Amino acid sequence: MSLWLLIAMALDAVFGEPEKIWGRVPHPAVLMGRAVGWFDHMLNIGGPARGRGILTCAALVFGAFSLGEALAAMPGPFAEIVVAAILLAQRSLVDHVRAVATGLRQSLDQGRHAVSMIVGRDTAAMDEAAVARAAIESAAENLSDGVTAPALWFLIGGLPGLLVYKIVNTADSMIGYRTPRHEGFGWASAKLDDVMNWVPARLTAFLLWLVAGRPGRWREIATEARLHRSPNAGWPEAAMARALGVALSGPRAYHGRMQDFPWVNADGFREIGAAAVEAACAMLWKAWAAGLCVVIVLAWT
Repeated sequence: MSLWLLIAMALDAVFGEPEKIWGRVPHPAVLMGRAVGWFDHMLNIGGPARGRGILTCAALVFGAFSLGEALAAMPGPFAEIVVAAILLAQRSLVDHVRAVATGLRQSLDQGRHAVSMIVGRDTAAMDEAAVARAAIESAAENLSDGVTAPALWFLIGGLPGLLVYKIVNTADSMIGYRTPRHEGFGWASAKLDDVMNWVPARLTAFLLWLVAGRPGRWREIATEARLHRSPNAGWPEAAMARALGVALSGPRAYHGRMQDFPWVNADGFREIGAAAVEAACAMLWKAWAAGLCVVIVLAWT
């Protein structure tokens, strides 16, 4: 399995998500989103919804696992390698984050537009530093969700493990919010996503800490990670902030309401822009390379 992952990581790094393909047929992540949306539309119809949300999460997991088993049963490793390469997101993550740096160099409005494609917060009133922070935070969190976690679950459970992780992560991103509509219905998906991302988030933070070459900072990373509203997202975010020497998080607006989140690495630079976003892209590749080295060792031992 390690060798198949090694090949899949290389394919993803080289080709990413070719528009010529995914402009014609729906990406598997899109299909997963449609499945989650169907359950949300059909079962989240008012009243106590936690039970129906648990059934939804179980059905999604069962369907993803069964599909993974069927694909893994095909002769040869082709299906496993191709599906893994498609569901890894290193190249596309870097491309989307770098687009923010490119946009900021053109104009603030272009930067705001580019970052609006990768974050859920309000972007219309962001200044340059806020745009850069949002892009870097998204880079750190999605390195864990889109690269480390899929790779780890593929190593642990092959295609079934990978597809289960991706459907749970997709469900969490769509219905795992504490809103009146989804607090009950998305509870199971959000909790399972927390469990499945516990190790990957900390592993991602470790890789970022390792390639940053700043020994002695791990305790600070761990302390600040625990201040984050998410049990997992704070780890890669805190590690990225320390690696770049910048302050992340802080106040931001969601749906027109300003929320006062604590600063991560509060003593770091706050007046940042395109250069810091580019530096974050470089860190994404360094952490990816460190992970690739681990997979190479596993493949040849």
